[in-house]
Amino acid sequence: MTAMTTSSRPHGTSPQSLVEHALAASMADDCVAIVRDTTSANLRWANNTLTTNGVMHGLHVSIVSFVKQSGGVTVGSVSGSATTQAEVDELVRAADAAARAAAPAEDVQELLGDRTSPDWADEPASTGIEVYDEVAPALGEAFGRARAAGRVLYGFVNHEMATTYLGSTTGLRLRHAQPTGHFACTGKTADLTNSAWVGRATRDFSDIDPLAADEELAQRLAWGKRRVDLEAGRYDTILPPTAVSDLMIYAYWEAGARNAWEGQSVYSRRPTGTRIGEDVVRPDVTLYSDPAYAGLECAPFAMAAASGNESSVFDNGLELSRTDWIRGGELTALRQTRHTAAMTQQPVTSAVDNLVLDVDGGSGSIEDLVAGTERGLLLTCLWYIREVDPQTLLLTGLTRDGVYLVENGEITAAVNNFRWNESPIDLLRRFTHASATVPSFSREWGDDYFSRTATPALRIPDFNMSSVSPAQ
Repeated sequence: MTAMTTSSRPHGTSPQSLVEHALAASMADDCVAIVRDTTSANLRWANNTLTTNGVMHGLHVSIVSFVKQSGGVTVGSVSGSATTQAEVDELVRAADAAARAAAPAEDVQELLGDRTSPDWADEPASTGIEVYDEVAPALGEAFGRARAAGRVLYGFVNHEMATTYLGSTTGLRLRHAQPTGHFACTGKTADLTNSAWVGRATRDFSDIDPLAADEELAQRLAWGKRRVDLEAGRYDTILPPTAVSDLMIYAYWEAGARNAWEGQSVYSRRPTGTRIGEDVVRPDVTLYSDPAYAGLECAPFAMAAASGNESSVFDNGLELSRTDWIRGGELTALRQTRHTAAMTQQPVTSAVDNLVLDVDGGSGSIEDLVAGTERGLLLTCLWYIREVDPQTLLLTGLTRDGVYLVENGEITAAVNNFRWNESPIDLLRRFTHASATVPSFSREWGDDYFSRTATPALRIPDFNMSSVSPAQ
């Protein structure tokens, strides 16, 4: 088994000291410094054997300089790895120069200030290979079980602790420590003709059970012993929480207020305006984000190294709280900055790094949805999701690692993969049944982009499998 590691920060430096040094070194009128200290630990396995492990550490620094000029305020943003004051000085000089050369910023707002996190002086949180002290032995036992039963396991686990320090010349001193982890395992039959996947998001791996995951994979591979080929068409389909999270994340990412205001999204009231205040999905649906949601906790303040349609460097430090994007079926908010909120005449609703879908009356489990289905399909997960039409939020993608036939409330066979075409907003109008909301992990987006979701399973009476996919 191969081990990989990287060096830690130089002795005598701290993220806080780098923030203070950057703010003092800047020659701009104002400056924001964001220092992110990250440690991560991972394990990888293939053919029922651990293959690699790694522990890594890095410091990433973003400098945002603000210069007041005759035409307005100009901004320069520069980011890079930096562990010494000299390296920070280079970033500061580059940001200051970029600000002096830039055109006036469109999103100018008063910078926030005079707020300090109570844990500002604390050292960065960290992780290490010891986070797997319980998981690694259980993996070894799972490998033995799989080998004895003719199954082959492949997978990856990663745990990261990212501690961000945000400081400004206007008095912000904010700190947030974010744990992020995931477990993903694929099981295959010995001849590699049948595969299944399970994945979980986690904060600390105390809730990860590799033996239970192996049992779930074994059950799915057993379902695949019988194979039925189906044609394309619309099927009564059960989407598990992981697939629902795939779709809801895309719906959230596309919920930008400015794009909607300019008529470019499913949330637009054309020719100009948003659909805020309109019923867009079933009245029992609520989609929201909350930095304090138990198990999905995330940063309670905005952090932006650069400005865009849905983020602004002027909003650094903006306090975040629960935001209902859809409440009782009504579109109630879109992702926006203070600048775009003035444009749309709506409250400021900045992006939050988690997402929860609740269906009033949703109960039970995915097994209950299966038991209530006369004939239909159960998906495992979605893959290679791409947007086809932003005006309707029509997406396309593939099924992967297990599509199963449900007959008279029981799973009776595996079926071929499909390409599908659906809009997540349209699905939230058409579903007939929902399970209870549970923590979920997006197969498509969870590894690298967005892992903090909680969603139910949904049953769609006419999910559009647009063509048969040759993927195995």
